[in-house]
Amino acid sequence: MAVTRRSYSRATETERREDLIAATLDCIAEAGIQGATVRQIAARAGVTGGLIRHYFATKDQMLQAAYRQLMDGITEITKTAAEGADPKTRLRRFIVANVTPPVTDSRTLSLWAAFISHIPLDPAFAAIHRESYVSFLAELETLLIAFFAERGRIVSRQECRAYAIAVNGLIDGLWLEGTLAPDLFKNEELSETAIASVEAMLRLPPGELC
Repeated sequence: MAVTRRSYSRATETERREDLIAATLDCIAEAGIQGATVRQIAARAGVTGGLIRHYFATKDQMLQAAYRQLMDGITEITKTAAEGADPKTRLRRFIVANVTPPVTDSRTLSLWAAFISHIPLDPAFAAIHRESYVSFLAELETLLIAFFAERGRIVSRQECRAYAIAVNGLIDGLWLEGTLAPDLFKNEELSETAIASVEAMLRLPPGELC
């Protein structure tokens, strides 16, 4: 589906930069990082290469901004899903949001696969990945602490961190399988599997998070 761009005569500096990042993500999703040339990105955004250089000195800077926006967008979706309600409901919603659309879709997978190969090679990408991972763990730890506190269960910070790391690993695996082959799973099968697995990890009675 074509992305409608704002009129650049009326757009603010921030909006122009956001549109360029959106165009970058569109091109990467379709052609990969190597195939997403500055010329193609400019054409997708409806601007000149010179305007791109006004916001990004190099293509690498533009790619880094796009990767950050991708990861921030996923984090925002899952955090928003967990807002409000009681600690148990927030934890359950957070888990489910990570293994269901729009987090699990083919476009997200294409972008993730394109960017992930850059992490071992580019310190800037590695820093963005690290920041995103630390933020995810912190959010999950906060949810777990509130959940345990509500039940009067004393859990140390170290133990809670270990739980968060394990749950993150579980979510990553289910997200990857659900995105690669969604037709293999029935409706809500992945989310139900995630909830049951987290209950086992946290040593909870079956159905405690339902």
